[in-house]
Amino acid sequence: MSLVEQFESDPPHLLNDFLTHGYVIRDVEDRSALEEMRHEIVKAAVKLLDKPLPEDEGSFLDNIHRHLSIDKVNAFRLGMYRGINDQPWFRPTYFHLGRRALESLVGNELAMQNRINFSIQMPDDKTSLLDLHADVFTGETPFQVVQWLPLVDVMRTKSMFILPRARSEAMTARMTEFAEGGMPKLFERIKDEVIWLDIPFGKVLIFSPNFLHGNVLNEEPTTRWSLNTRFKSLFTPYGTAEKGLGAYFLPITVRPTTRLGMAYRRPDGFKE
Repeated sequence: MSLVEQFESDPPHLLNDFLTHGYVIRDVEDRSALEEMRHEIVKAAVKLLDKPLPEDEGSFLDNIHRHLSIDKVNAFRLGMYRGINDQPWFRPTYFHLGRRALESLVGNELAMQNRINFSIQMPDDKTSLLDLHADVFTGETPFQVVQWLPLVDVMRTKSMFILPRARSEAMTARMTEFAEGGMPKLFERIKDEVIWLDIPFGKVLIFSPNFLHGNVLNEEPTTRWSLNTRFKSLFTPYGTAEKGLGAYFLPITVRPTTRLGMAYRRPDGFKE
């Protein structure tokens, strides 16, 4: 038996990529579960639109703008968000798709956002933009990651961008220089440095929202469908009571020793 000289047993390239760049892109851990989840989402979409089930589900999602006008997309998205989040399989399946990477990057006692967000960004839709930002700027905990899952192939402006860790930290430290003009001025400064994430259907993105990221007008001919939600280690700090455990986050993988410890009550009158 060989002696062991390291505590870490997780894939070093996964950890190094995440620490260096602030994000990783990996294959989902169960392709059949992803395809079945997308099938259920398509079923919900055609029900809302009163359309027949398509033969090619990916093409249907890519071309949803042929069935839905931009002025109705937000109401449709909210209907999808409510209907799918009510399904008992949705959050467990979503976690399952990235579980091993999440446990390597975050921990094996996790809290998960209580709802999974839907994003539908049609070509030339100016109503669905999420400008340059970092989640910590608005009181989010820095001890979290976002799992971002496309339901179609995404690339260029149909995807999202991120400014890798080193440049993001450097530019964040200089935020006072952009007090006049704000984030649009900062984006103009860094737009040639951001990384546009090419993520085919079947892969998942996990990133730290501490670093600058966002999207722009979708100039591709097809629609982006993506899901995202946050994960954090159960016992790391929460940003605010509003974004705390039991409200915004719910525990999902609590180990038996933790359950026993949390249930323990010291006897009254005990003296050592």
